Amino acid sequence: MASLGFKQVIKRYGVGPAAVQVIHGVDAQIHDGEFIVMVGPSGCGKSTLLRMVAGLEDITGGEITIGERTVNGIEPAKRDIAMVFQNYALYPHMSVFDNMAYGLRIRRLPEAEVRARVEAAAKTLELSALLQRRPSQLSGGQRQRVAMGRAIVRQPQVFLFDEPLSNLDAKLRAQTRLEIQKLHRTLGITSLFVTHDQVEAMTLAQRMMVMNGGRMEQFATPEEVYRRPASLFVAGFMGAPPMNLLRHAPGVQAGTVLGIRPEHLLWDEQGWACVVDSIELLGAERLLHLRLGEEDLTMRIPAQDAAPALGETVRIRPNEAFIHTFDADTGLRRA
Repeated sequence: MASLGFKQVIKRYGVGPAAVQVIHGVDAQIHDGEFIVMVGPSGCGKSTLLRMVAGLEDITGGEITIGERTVNGIEPAKRDIAMVFQNYALYPHMSVFDNMAYGLRIRRLPEAEVRARVEAAAKTLELSALLQRRPSQLSGGQRQRVAMGRAIVRQPQVFLFDEPLSNLDAKLRAQTRLEIQKLHRTLGITSLFVTHDQVEAMTLAQRMMVMNGGRMEQFATPEEVYRRPASLFVAGFMGAPPMNLLRHAPGVQAGTVLGIRPEHLLWDEQGWACVVDSIELLGAERLLHLRLGEEDLTMRIPAQDAAPALGETVRIRPNEAFIHTFDADTGLRRA
């Protein structure tokens, strides 16, 4: 196991005036054994940064360290990392056992050690009964576990996960998230996990890097990111539904954006007059989509509460204990 460090990491494509910079000075330190999630929308640079750690993309500027080594320029095979991809990348003509053993055999490890490592990983991932099957005989979730097993047997210093759950349905994603959590608790290997799915980020991360336009907007625990987002982008991206960001609500000062999460809006007969545009029933709760003058906002209420009618005018106010304020020009948090 090892720590993982980013020191003012930059990535550009091209040279001279035509060069396009896609990573802008990322600076972060990941502790030995930590599980970090990089989250953000498509095109934010998270997969590029992961590929730079893996050695699949060159580093234009700055340093990436694994343990005590600066790995700029070191070829991927010598970085002591293991990567799990979105598409599994299993050999269809090989058994599960041979897929998991392939990398070890390439390194010419003794066959007894290969078998011991594969069988131990298979037991951890509950794949022991499937070792003689081919990938075509497995479900999507089982294939992903084989891909993780192939990474585990290498006993790397760092695990890299590149959106590994994207091809699974919702139920399997939830199940596999739990398996990854258990796996990390068992192995304790430093892990960097890339996803665009904020639910995956919130449930898996010990700390998360929220990426936007090639920049790291916030690096903190899921609780801190949710409770004290560092910027308008983080506030609007993290949360389902996202935080209400209001520029023209009564009492909002010029140059300020007021943020309030849907669960922190309260009924108040003296509050803002809002028109009910639509209602979503989500099992244990309802989402009320409201219009306040030029602003659209969402309120979360328990499903057992009486719901207003569509088109009805209701009065609400933000819970003052949970108000966030941001600078409208810089997008940065004020309070």
